Amino acid sequence: EQILYNVKNEILTITLNRPERLNAWTRDVMLRECLDAFDRADADDDVRAIIVTGAGRAFCAGVDLTVSYENPDENAGFNAARDRDTGGQIALRIFNCMKPVIAAINGPAVGVGITMTLPMDIRIAADTATFGFVFARRGIVPEACSSWFLPRVVGISKALEWTYSGRVFSAQEALAGGLIRSIHPGDKLLEAAESIAREIADTTSAVSISLTRQMMWRMLGADHPMDAHKIDSRA
Repeated sequence: EQILYNVKNEILTITLNRPERLNAWTRDVMLRECLDAFDRADADDDVRAIIVTGAGRAFCAGVDLTVSYENPDENAGFNAARDRDTGGQIALRIFNCMKPVIAAINGPAVGVGITMTLPMDIRIAADTATFGFVFARRGIVPEACSSWFLPRVVGISKALEWTYSGRVFSAQEALAGGLIRSIHPGDKLLEAAESIAREIADTTSAVSISLTRQMMWRMLGADHPMDAHKIDSRA
């Protein structure tokens, strides 16, 4: 209903598909469909790499605040499984993905629209893309596990600058800050993402890539290089 799932030549493209709402995130349908998409991708040996992008002129404008979310157990108190923020659910699912994930950020990426990309491995953007960790301006704190991911991607100082200010910034600033790998004309963005994915699919071992992805991400939290040495030895 709210995403497109297309596999072509071993590359899966997941497209957030609510262009009339700037692909705003829905905590029921879009979450469920994205979780299912990554489950399907992990189970499909014909998928060697994943690209995530948005339909229309936006990547994702954040949570859709116009959608009503009814809680049938509203008097039941907090439940960790039920009430966990949905951005965190998709971020953790992407973190656990067995395939490399490339974000092709084709337009505005705000709130969960940018935090959901942090556990993706490579982020590229259109020259018209904008970014915003806008939580402080809404009186809330960063979600989607971004307090763990963002400092590891861009460093603590830049992470704090962007989250303290809550301002929306350009693709050029995102590139300078290390949030994205490269900037491309909008009509060349998917071509650039597919080129990166194509090199992985055509020249590498699927098992090696899967293990490398897990090793690299998990070693970010290791206390000592000996932890990596132990994993290298088992691999």
